[in-house]
Amino acid sequence: MPGVNDLVTEALRSPERTVEFTLGDWNVFVRQARIAGVLARIGLRLMELGLLDRLPDPVRPHVDAALIVAEKQIRDVRWEIHCIRDALATEGLPVILLKGAAYVAAGLPAARGRVFGDTDILVPKAEINSAERALRRAGWFGETMDDYDERYYRTWMHQIPPMHHFHRQTVIDVHHTIVPETARADINRQSLRDAAIPIDGLHGVHVLAPTDMVMHTAAHLFNEGEFEHGLRDLSDLDALLRHFGTDAGFWPALVERARLFGLHRPLSYALRFTHQILGTPVPSATFADAGRDGPGVVLSPLMTALFTRALRPHHGSCQDALTPLALWMLYVRAHHLRMPAHLLVPHLVRKAVKRRLPKNED
Repeated sequence: MPGVNDLVTEALRSPERTVEFTLGDWNVFVRQARIAGVLARIGLRLMELGLLDRLPDPVRPHVDAALIVAEKQIRDVRWEIHCIRDALATEGLPVILLKGAAYVAAGLPAARGRVFGDTDILVPKAEINSAERALRRAGWFGETMDDYDERYYRTWMHQIPPMHHFHRQTVIDVHHTIVPETARADINRQSLRDAAIPIDGLHGVHVLAPTDMVMHTAAHLFNEGEFEHGLRDLSDLDALLRHFGTDAGFWPALVERARLFGLHRPLSYALRFTHQILGTPVPSATFADAGRDGPGVVLSPLMTALFTRALRPHHGSCQDALTPLALWMLYVRAHHLRMPAHLLVPHLVRKAVKRRLPKNED
């Protein structure tokens, strides 16, 4: 259920429809696509269809620029992977890449035209200190934060605080599992690592197995409450499912794996909304099987109303009067999934008070 003027979702689903856009449509589309982080991805689809030359003259430079930036980001991510691999090798640690960096290393279609913010890696929890030490030696440093936030990351979350490289200004998120420690899931860390796949030509670098990669992307999108690039992440899922789904054995293994890890609900949402919004082909048997893990008949309409709003581009032309409420409810839901009530209430109160305090001036 795209918004009244959600041109980007329409273009992701049917790129050929863009030839019907007016100049006014293009003006809105470029803004929507840029803020959603999918302008280059749609540009590549138009290129594949031989439609780039049919873009209006004022539009073509915006798409060309997005394609150039996307190509550069791919090169940057590849270099960053080498730097991280070499840094961790000093402590004898292999690298398991997550999300966007994994798509690039594995040469997956989901990497094409993707916008990147940081590099995510997975290391054993027992080796977190060693990984952090190695990265510090190589030029990464942690964000400065107060004691509460530091404890929040290191005690309750699935990663340590983000680290920034002092020279390249790149960001790395070091994970020890794929969902927060306090989340209602049963993540077998060893099973994730054992199933990881080595990357040819990148000694010491691995990515999650196809089922685990999809499962992690689904959990990140539907459980984390971060929807600034929600449509981009949904498009990632679409690309992953289309690619891995050519293997018939992938689909039953995906549902079984998600249930084993307690991530069956976000997977059910992933299959439902990629199919509904982007037309992702999902076998009917898988759709029905995973659908049993979705919300009940009472909750389902509410979750549909919330997610369809959150998964639009975060541009005023795609929002309605209920969009802010939907995003707030999903934000609270994400924290509820992440933390038990005795931690959740004081945490949310603290965050609300902190947002209202004046920032210290240097």
